[in-house]
Amino acid sequence: MRFYRRALVLFVAVVLGLSPAHAAGNAESGKKIFAKCKACHSVKPGKHRVGPSLAGVIGRVAGTAPGYKYSKAMQAYGASGIVWNEQTLDTYLTNPRQVVKGTKMTFPGLKKPEQRADLNAFLKEQWKPSE
Repeated sequence: MRFYRRALVLFVAVVLGLSPAHAAGNAESGKKIFAKCKACHSVKPGKHRVGPSLAGVIGRVAGTAPGYKYSKAMQAYGASGIVWNEQTLDTYLTNPRQVVKGTKMTFPGLKKPEQRADLNAFLKEQWKPSE
């Protein structure tokens, strides 16, 4: 029975165009996708632009990068207990203005799940708060 489940999962992944490796995201592809983000964000600690630095974003409470002035909407989003991880970033990056009504972020979002997974993989490879 397990064989059939695995075969079904693999079949669905192939049909959807997602290899099992791609489902986890590809950091190299994510770096290319980040090109859409770097006009407003950096991945250098403390280096804010129009948007906050995304260095160490994975594991950080939303709306709390030190030294960045967030919208009240994003501050409230973080105060509700949202911590950035793969799932919360995936949801947010699908349609930022829908998820956080009143955010300053004007980016329309990434509609393709594989692009969001790749971007997540890239962001996970960046500086982490423990470094």
